[in-house]
Amino acid sequence: MGSSLSIALKKNWPEIEVLAFDNLKRRGSELNLTRLKGAGVVFVHGDVRSPEDLESFEGVDLIVECSAEPSVLAGINGSPLYVLNTNLVGALNCLELARKNGADFFFISTSRVYPYDLLEKAKVKEEVRRFAFEERQAMVGLSDKGISEEFPLQGVRSLYGATKLSAEFFLAEYAANYGIGYIVNRFGCIAGPWQMGKIDQGVMALWVAAHVFGKKLKYIGFGAEGKQVRDFIHVDDAVEVIMKQIENLEDLNGEVFNVGGGRQNSISLRELTDLCEKVTEKKIEIGAEAQTRPGDLKIYVSDNRKIEERLGWKVKRSLEDIVRDTKEWMECNVDILGNIL
Repeated sequence: MGSSLSIALKKNWPEIEVLAFDNLKRRGSELNLTRLKGAGVVFVHGDVRSPEDLESFEGVDLIVECSAEPSVLAGINGSPLYVLNTNLVGALNCLELARKNGADFFFISTSRVYPYDLLEKAKVKEEVRRFAFEERQAMVGLSDKGISEEFPLQGVRSLYGATKLSAEFFLAEYAANYGIGYIVNRFGCIAGPWQMGKIDQGVMALWVAAHVFGKKLKYIGFGAEGKQVRDFIHVDDAVEVIMKQIENLEDLNGEVFNVGGGRQNSISLRELTDLCEKVTEKKIEIGAEAQTRPGDLKIYVSDNRKIEERLGWKVKRSLEDIVRDTKEWMECNVDILGNIL
């Protein structure tokens, strides 16, 4: 998302200098360098875990903190240090940069800040091809429209979710102590062109790539029927939210928003398979693995009502738009994406 946002910022405000800062650790991120340069965005190679890499930045007006180790499985079967140092220490280093420069701060958080042990207590009905929230729910912040910002935060949420929520807390403290203007966006699944996918993060890109390149997939957990549901937001819709928030920071300062595809862009894995088959005109083998992975959810859907009411924004691009745009991007870049996806 960071590269798409950088390009949009430069296009919208060509007179400003836009810097994209990344360690290029995630495979495929290096493919953005050419498009960044072509858009007039200055790329700086560095790591948010290293304060020294950030020391040279001066005169910064706005920081959009997109960096993350986004895997829910990160650190579970090994050392948690990378996810801790990237998501929490990295965010603190960026906050220090904001403090020194008096910069505003947009934090790209995640829906994974909400505890999965509480989410699993939601009233869910099993339909033929998906799970769905029941209309009446006992918990605050939960309805058939999805999860709102009022959903409780006490519980277990994964190392990924815990680090992002901890960074949110520190951001609020920095704002209170140093006068930093800020907005937090708890995004759902961001998908579309230039969004890489793998087995533990980026399921939309993974699913489309498997159909485009003829790879195998499998349904994992919850009976291995592919009924688990997520909502997806097109990367262009996500970028437009931030662009509009920048223009309205004075009115939105200090706010936390859930931003996702919402109920209209929610889909189960089984339904996603059908949609990929329709768009790509290809059918692939889908296996099954019964065991549910740690932190997996039957259903998560973002309740967007707060951001819609406060910003006058709505999701524009449909699930079919996301799948089609992702497919066309992959097919146009098959030579460079084939070995990655």
